[in-house]
Amino acid sequence: MKYCYKCKRYTLHDECPICGEKTARKEPPRFSPQDKYGKYRRMLKKEETKWKKFA
Repeated sequence: MKYCYKCKRYTLHDECPICGEKTARKEPPRFSPQDKYGKYRRMLKKEETKWKKFA
């Protein structure tokens, strides 16, 4: 999961789709059973492992 510090939004992209600024990796949130962003972290991890196979 990446974070844009300018517009304060989360994204999976290297650049923010809203403002075009570079995004940075955000520290993982604390564990919670009501994990709002777990789905997106799993998607990001799946994409990263998919692309590492081709590198």
